[in-house]
Amino acid sequence: MHVPQRQQPRLLPWADSEDKPCYLIGDGGGPISRLADEVEATQLEMAVELLGHARAMLHDRRVSNGELRFLGERFTESLRDVLRIAESLGAQVPAAAEDQWSAPEQGRGAAKDPG
Repeated sequence: MHVPQRQQPRLLPWADSEDKPCYLIGDGGGPISRLADEVEATQLEMAVELLGHARAMLHDRRVSNGELRFLGERFTESLRDVLRIAESLGAQVPAAAEDQWSAPEQGRGAAKDPG
């Protein structure tokens, strides 16, 4: 009898309605995994675009304080997204390096991938 290996829960690139992290248990080939991959790719693309936009704004002396505040808020959101992706990728590091990364708490926002 084949017993499937227990897999490391994947930190998803979104939070639940209470802003708690969501995790996925699966083999990485299901529809939720693919959606998470797409969301992560979009978040990284948006971070690159935001960085380019910020460089232009910071070189423009006519930018208002309100515009800079708005930029700072978007940077905060983008940094949160990128750090969540980095944490998720870090959790996927092979077992030899596992002690460098913290494991997700049990029972918080876990889901099973139906694929």
